[in-house]
Amino acid sequence: MFRRRRAAAAAIAVAAIALLIAMFGSHSGPNHASHRAALIKVPAPSPSEAEQQAQLLRKESQAIDSVLAYTPAVVSGGPTGNEVALTFDDGPGPYTERLVATLNGLHVKATFFAVGSQERYFSQGTLDELRSGDIVGDHTETHPMMASLSPHDQHEELFEQMAHIELLGPRPRLFRPPYGSFNATTFRELHHLHLLMILWSVDTADYTMPGVPTIVQRALAGAKPGAIILMHDAGGDRSQTIAALPAIVKGLRTRGLRPVTVPQLLLDDPPPHGQPIPTSLAGG
Repeated sequence: MFRRRRAAAAAIAVAAIALLIAMFGSHSGPNHASHRAALIKVPAPSPSEAEQQAQLLRKESQAIDSVLAYTPAVVSGGPTGNEVALTFDDGPGPYTERLVATLNGLHVKATFFAVGSQERYFSQGTLDELRSGDIVGDHTETHPMMASLSPHDQHEELFEQMAHIELLGPRPRLFRPPYGSFNATTFRELHHLHLLMILWSVDTADYTMPGVPTIVQRALAGAKPGAIILMHDAGGDRSQTIAALPAIVKGLRTRGLRPVTVPQLLLDDPPPHGQPIPTSLAGG
């Protein structure tokens, strides 16, 4: 198994290097020019900003460890603050870069739960997320029903996705199960990998493409301090989700709520102790 992992990691590394060469190489066509422009749409942080970001990441990692000390999974943050977390599943995909650019224009950072196999085709979306200060979590390698898998296969789904993301940025500390499917084996594997399961308190069901007004209404209907709102940046046409974001963010701010990343929410207003461990949910 370890030989296979090393071989897989080596193959991923070669692919990543080739991707970087392709992205940064000298090309003359208009498509290459627009691709390079996309890469620099979020300026690289200055040394002082980079250090501030590193300090924040350390504090947020400590906050995750603190929550893990008393629960393996959370559905929402605490109820005493003014923050909510916007989260997006199933990416990266063809709409991810547009969605990240929309969030940047709204001055909002979010949490993305990425599928490892998608990085072969749409890693630019993940790079944009990381450059924007968003958080990238683990959504498995191939998006299976985790509760239907053996312990070995559950471990592989988690580990292989982490290997993809570590080539691009920090190792994921958060996990969201596809379809809300998990069991006791999932919790054991998460414990070994130091991952905190992040579920949700608001499901917009945007993947059904119910229309922009409906997505906005669903997001705001459940918005309260500590809410974790589930949306999607891939897995289908996400133009409605992107179009809904300005109204969602405006509605949250009108209510005095501030959209943040999940780690920021856990740092500022963690869930209270003694909450029941959630059971399997339906979702994406």
